[in-house]
Amino acid sequence: MNRSSFVYVTFIRTTPERLWSALTTTDFIRRYWFGMTIESAFTAGAPWKMSFEDGRVADQGEILEADPPRRLVIKWFDEWKPEFKAEGESRCTIEIEPVADFGANAVKLSITHSMERADSKFIQAVGGGWPGILSNLKSLLETGEILLHSFQRKQ
Repeated sequence: MNRSSFVYVTFIRTTPERLWSALTTTDFIRRYWFGMTIESAFTAGAPWKMSFEDGRVADQGEILEADPPRRLVIKWFDEWKPEFKAEGESRCTIEIEPVADFGANAVKLSITHSMERADSKFIQAVGGGWPGILSNLKSLLETGEILLHSFQRKQ
């Protein structure tokens, strides 16, 4: 099968409920996602949209699965770069698992972003973006401050 995938796993000192809220609350998302706005009801079948600070749509799609605070699956279409848009649909799966070995308030966060296309340029690009976004998320939840203040996403 021709498939491109990016997988990122991190451990965060928080609770599954707090992490779910951080992943689904627009104002909180904007703080760690470099000013991007994400709008959705985060329920199965709901539309999902990410916009730049100036209102241009960057990405959009649909929530395929929502099982708070454990799992979120997003059908994801890139809208900001023609060569990425031409590749079609990708899927982002977010999984949250409590981890007792690291203390009472720790979770394992796994992101799998994939596409049914070999050598996807879009998946290569998200592989450069997710680490910074998730580093900011982890830092914000653990310390109250983001780690990175800018992002080199070519608009």
